[in-house]
Amino acid sequence: MKTFAGIPQEFAGADRSKVTLIPVAYDGTSTWGKGADKGPEAFLDAAENMELYDIETRTEVYREGIYLHQTLEGFTTPDAMVEAVYAKFKDQYTRGKLVSMIGGEHSVSIGAIRATAEFFDNVTVVQLDAHTDLRESYLGSKYNHACALFEAQQTTNLIQVGIRSMDKLEQDRVDPERVFYAHELEADEFWMDKAIDLMTDNVYITIDLDAFDPSILPATGTPEPGGMLWYETLYFLQRIINEKKLVGFDIVELCPNEHSKPSNFLAAKLYYKILSYHFTKEE
Repeated sequence: MKTFAGIPQEFAGADRSKVTLIPVAYDGTSTWGKGADKGPEAFLDAAENMELYDIETRTEVYREGIYLHQTLEGFTTPDAMVEAVYAKFKDQYTRGKLVSMIGGEHSVSIGAIRATAEFFDNVTVVQLDAHTDLRESYLGSKYNHACALFEAQQTTNLIQVGIRSMDKLEQDRVDPERVFYAHELEADEFWMDKAIDLMTDNVYITIDLDAFDPSILPATGTPEPGGMLWYETLYFLQRIINEKKLVGFDIVELCPNEHSKPSNFLAAKLYYKILSYHFTKEE
């Protein structure tokens, strides 16, 4: 049976593992670069070529147990996809797991966040993204990737980081106290402190990979110039995990192409770093 990063079966069983990883191969509503449904496969392939010892935390976090769930795929409507993701997250939360997901386009996060908001009290959703994704509906569906965080804004404490693209109508929906625009980050040395101060104890992190500057991650469906870089992003994530309770997370919008294998590897490494920070904190 396939495991995350090729880890031994003894660390990959559903019952023993502390972490569940749910791949969702869905790209039904993307509007420009297609191929995010191939993201989970590319991510998993890259992970198998990743060193499992983390230098920074001096840990081998896979030993905590990472269960690779069967890929969710074959959806004919976005509604069916959202409901399936919601049900899987709810089920895994009831089993006491740290639930994670690799997409897929950003609409896969809708069901995950819905389940998280129902299962935990006072959830903060931290969104790392180039786009606000706050449209109520787009191209006839409220489950379009451009609407990925609209529901979350209604049901959770939504904090948006790295934003540098939006529709004019979304400007009216953005909470100016809870958005950290990419062009303002460098000029404000205290932006991380401000963002963390706004968070409640329970945090769900959703990372659209277009949050990163395309110079380090070009393989995404809607890249935008001027994005975040590797170490500043890791430092922010580490601070969130150290100071709050991470209850779940996802990484989405990897749109692989044969000319950008490093993008796949960045996504895999990012996933592993988040787990390394989380379990180092617990120890």
